[in-house]
Amino acid sequence: MHPSVTSAFLKALLAAPRTVGAIAPSGRQLARLMTSEIDPGGGRVLELGPGTGIFTRALLARGVSPANLTLIEIEKSFVALLRRRFPQITVLQHDARRLPELGCEGFSSVVSGLPLRNMSQETVHAIMAGAFSLMPPSGTFYQFTYGHRCSVPDPVLRSLGLRVASLGRIRLNLPPATVFRFSR
Repeated sequence: MHPSVTSAFLKALLAAPRTVGAIAPSGRQLARLMTSEIDPGGGRVLELGPGTGIFTRALLARGVSPANLTLIEIEKSFVALLRRRFPQITVLQHDARRLPELGCEGFSSVVSGLPLRNMSQETVHAIMAGAFSLMPPSGTFYQFTYGHRCSVPDPVLRSLGLRVASLGRIRLNLPPATVFRFSR
């Protein structure tokens, strides 16, 4: 990993550990699994909590056009880093709890690096409801979590009418992570 990326990650982690929610940047294997079902020609992709951009790189490697990517990041230092690394991609500093305020719809999928386990059930509900409000009924939401269990509480899944499926586990990630797909 590039030294400036590592430095930005460590600074953000020390400044706001609950917001960053990880002890190390996500690995390439996790990024490949997280983006493995994204169809490069399938439409616009919204990435929540891109951090240093590992999932962004994987989306670009899959063939997703930079014009079809929108990144939502709350941490200023990550926003600046992402804008330098990906000048052709729209990077917005915004709170994922308030996605409907963006005023843009038509995303076919959402890739989330948000630390949902660190958030209240109400916050997770707001993020999931907001994300699905920006997608058609066929839209899909991808989320990883450390551990084996889904990080979206059952009451949230039920209230939003969501189904969840595990795509697999990456043991070599630090820490090991499981990827889940959410759909209506």
